[in-house]
Amino acid sequence: MDAILQFLIDWGYVGMFLSALIAGTVVPFSSEAVLVALISMGLNPIGCILAATAGNMIGGMTCYWLGSLGNMLWIEKYFGVNKKKLERAERFVKGRGAWMAFFMFIPFLGEAIGVVLGLMRANVWITAIAMFLGKSFRYIALALTALGITSLF
Repeated sequence: MDAILQFLIDWGYVGMFLSALIAGTVVPFSSEAVLVALISMGLNPIGCILAATAGNMIGGMTCYWLGSLGNMLWIEKYFGVNKKKLERAERFVKGRGAWMAFFMFIPFLGEAIGVVLGLMRANVWITAIAMFLGKSFRYIALALTALGITSLF
């Protein structure tokens, strides 16, 4: 895992995009470590945030797409999203709709929220907007923390 992480860090903004893309899917990965490393190496924080948000959004939309396939057996068997996690996400999302995609940045639950929104056939545009807002806010907060700016407040 360290070799993969180092490889992504060496690739700069492209590595940031790829790590966030992987982290946004059902594959467990930490794009946060890559973001902090790149910012501490002196890369532009705004470029890192944009690359991370774009990659993580595309990864998150793959979760939505998986859900829109509607085949629970495939989702559980091939993508490792278990039924218990999906039921928990469904209770969280129920009655709130596509705007719940804002919370797709939550570790372990976020992917399931995306899958549930796809299963529910939530509005794809609202889902994408809400997901963008949530994921970008998370990366902005992490970048500010990495820069030490939050200590000023």
